[in-house]
Formats: sequence, C-alpha cells, structure tokens
Amino acid sequence: MHRQPALVGISHGTSSPDGRRAVRGLRDAVAAEVTMRYPDAAPSVRLGHVDVEQPDVPATLGSLDPGEPTVVVPLLLSAGYHVHVDLTEAVAAASDRPVVLAAALGPDDRLATVLLRRLTEAGLRDDDRIVLAVAGSSDRRAVEHCRDMAGRLAAASAREVTVGFLSAAEPALPGAVDAARRAAGSGAPRSPRVVLANFLLAPGYFDDLARRAGADVTARPLLVPGEPAPPELVEIVLDRYAAASARLS
Repeated sequence: MHRQPALVGISHGTSSPDGRRAVRGLRDAVAAEVTMRYPDAAPSVRLGHVDVEQPDVPATLGSLDPGEPTVVVPLLLSAGYHVHVDLTEAVAAASDRPVVLAAALGPDDRLATVLLRRLTEAGLRDDDRIVLAVAGSSDRRAVEHCRDMAGRLAAASAREVTVGFLSAAEPALPGAVDAARRAAGSGAPRSPRVVLANFLLAPGYFDDLARRAGADVTARPLLVPGEPAPPELVEIVLDRYAAASARLS
C-alpha cells in the first residue's frame, strides 16, 4: 500500500519556549493520530514555520523524500496574508513534488468548543462579559474570520461576545476591554468582570500582550505546553489534511 501524502503543518513561529513546546505537542498528537488512522500507510509528518523560527517552509518541504506528495496544513487560526501570500507562493514554488495547500484551522465550531473550555477552566461566571482576543490582520478576510469566530463562541456560550484585536485591526483589544467594562457596569448592582477568550494558538508575544490588555481574567490559549493538545484541534488538522489530500488524487 502506498503511503499517504506527507502532512506538513506550518505554524506562524514564535520565540517563546513555551509556545514552541505547545506547538510541537500539537505536531506530536497529529503524528500519533495519523499512525492510528493509517496503520499501514501512515504519512510523514513535519512541522515548519512561516516566520520567526526555522525550519521555514522550503526547508521543511526539502526534508521530505524527493517527489513525495505533500499537503501543507496552515496551523493558523484564520486565513490572512500568511495563507493567501506566503504559503500560497511557497507551495507554487515547490516544483519538485505534487503539493497542495489546505485551509486554515478557523473558523470552525470546534475551536469555539475549545475556547469555551478554556473560559470554564478560568472560572467563567454567569455575569462575566466575554471579549475574544485575536491577533489581528491587515487582510480583511482574516478579520472577518475572527468576527465569525466571535459569533460561534457567542452561540456556544449563549451570551454576547465582542472582539478585540492585538494588531492591524480595530477595535484594539484594550479599547474593547474598556468598552465591555463600561457596558457591564451600566445599571448593574456590581460590576461584572471582563474575561478574555484567548483566540491564540499558543503562548508567545501576543499572549503576553493579551494579558496586559486590562481584563479581569484572561483564559489560556488553545494550546498549553505540557498538556495534551485538544482533540478538537487534532481533528481539525486531520480534516483539513484529508480534504486537501482528495485534491491531490
């Protein structure tokens, strides 16, 4: 039986040791799951990065066997510049093998499930105001994906969710936190807390910024170093891989 196409997960990259460990944990969980799903034809699994870290995309593809069919899965929560430009160009330049680019991880209802779990772990109360903290992008498609995720989290939590961006888009996260606090305090006998749902893949620079944005509570990101990767995230990666693999054949 022929081996399945290689699965190359490409994260943004981070200088945070905790962030790197968390993302490697996702890679390891994906590798373990594909071995179970394809026991006689398990694909190669690689992890590369679009920025900050090495190996970059060309080096990651170059680590595979020559000509090995490959699916590049963006380990990115929305499809912005890195997906539409950086990864699209890198895949087009890989002329030594059949290679396709899968969809980004979000938006997806399963991400809302993980976000709600992180909020519950953080001690979410019935009267808390939720702000979804996202990295932000100059690409309006990525911004719309993040607003879509806010709607999905609102549906999952049965309460209002607003959005704050850490870069490149408005409203900026500190302003979104302030607005949520003002809205929470109007007519309330006591001021409800503002709680951040942390729509970031792993610890790192943006996670540090989110924790300084003025919320009362900040939930942990989707991936936590030293803890198993959420099964929903592993499932999304493999769903994106399977859908793109069908295009190869």
